[in-house]
Amino acid sequence: MMIDRDFRMLIGGELVPGAAQLAVENPATGETFAEAPDASPTDLDAAVAAARGAFAGWRDTPIETRRKAIIALADRLIEEVEPMKRLLTREQGKPHKDAAEEVLGAANWLKAAASLDIPVTVNEDSAERYSETRYVPLGVVAAIAPWNYPLILASFKLGPALLAGNCVILKPSPFTPLTALKLGELAADIFPAGVLNVISGGDAVGPWLTSHAGIDKVSFTGSTATGKKVMAAASDTLKRVTLELGGNDPAIIMHDVDAEAIAQQIFWAAFGNAGQICIASKRIYVHKDVYEALRDALVAYARTVKVGDGAEQGTQIGPVNNPQQYDRMRDLIRDARAQGYVFLTGGEAEEVPGHFIPVTIIDNPPEQSRIVQEEQFGPVLPLLMFDNYEEALARANACEYGLGASVWGADEDAAWALAERIESGNVWVNETRHLSPFASFAGHKQSGLGVENGEDGLLEYLLPKTLTRKRAGR
Repeated sequence: MMIDRDFRMLIGGELVPGAAQLAVENPATGETFAEAPDASPTDLDAAVAAARGAFAGWRDTPIETRRKAIIALADRLIEEVEPMKRLLTREQGKPHKDAAEEVLGAANWLKAAASLDIPVTVNEDSAERYSETRYVPLGVVAAIAPWNYPLILASFKLGPALLAGNCVILKPSPFTPLTALKLGELAADIFPAGVLNVISGGDAVGPWLTSHAGIDKVSFTGSTATGKKVMAAASDTLKRVTLELGGNDPAIIMHDVDAEAIAQQIFWAAFGNAGQICIASKRIYVHKDVYEALRDALVAYARTVKVGDGAEQGTQIGPVNNPQQYDRMRDLIRDARAQGYVFLTGGEAEEVPGHFIPVTIIDNPPEQSRIVQEEQFGPVLPLLMFDNYEEALARANACEYGLGASVWGADEDAAWALAERIESGNVWVNETRHLSPFASFAGHKQSGLGVENGEDGLLEYLLPKTLTRKRAGR
């Protein structure tokens, strides 16, 4: 197979190769199809120096000019949606349709961020004094994006960080570096040199970046375990951090739902992107009155869904992205089999090339089972029966995570009342995974620190500065 080596990092406005190369696999075949630069400490130092050198000029650039640059990058993404979607599918695995939606979603998120305003609060305007609080940029931001949505989750960070007047170093996952590198290529002539830098590399690059003395803030999306390491590395220089981490999102299905009507929505809430979504529904609590009906409808629909190579027409669910996650899914399945749990669908990984896990639904395993207590982040789902809503709430809330949740019921007011009592930063009623670039997105408990999106997310990339003036003669 031909290996594509035409990928460069963006450092100081120049597209540069790395001294070493990082193999990138197609998760549908397990074959290396490209190589990305593997950044060295020297590359990182150069990116940080370029960002620090560009900061004063970008900070002082009028915000309207910064808006236009971000919008120009979004427009480039839209123009390049076809090649970008194909590249995204090859490195991440998701079907072409989903990949195109991610590329366009990233563009829309950038444009939405560019439309925000930085607030100024007048605290006092009296005969004695004038006082206002304004917000100023931090400096250099390290934006670390994950492999499940490498473009759109990068856009969550890039838009507000750049609008705020910061310079950015974007580091994608070593499993999905290529679309981020192409994004850097698209941006190379849009921003002044050093304002946006993109570096790629293996597992060593993240710790170098998060501990680097020249970084003022780290915005990280990934696992809770890695988030704790990021936070520890940032502590030496008191870097600001935004951490969007893991989730084990419950869905509570009330007694009055139409099981047939919601089955497909519940299925995709759990299995979209092969279950590799931080806010996927990962534990489905179903009232005993509708458990059998929903179970049967989910199983029937699951049998119609095509799992395969995302580049093939008709594929609805692609492979698991990387060998580590694939092995984790197989381990959870082995554990469930060893414990004697009932598999309604799936349960065996086929011996085929690539990282394919069939849609797997497990019938009412114990609450303390691994598949219920651990975040699976893949296409393996427990269905769980409950008798009453206090029990369902207690089980849903007995979790170290608090990222997302959903409640489904015909009585919207009753569902809303239940949603208010779920301990989570994001709770949906009769839908799930709806995010807006204008609404705050934050995790509770060990699902993270800080906020993304909306004005709250923009303020994460700024520092408050209060100015007070005593009136003359007072």
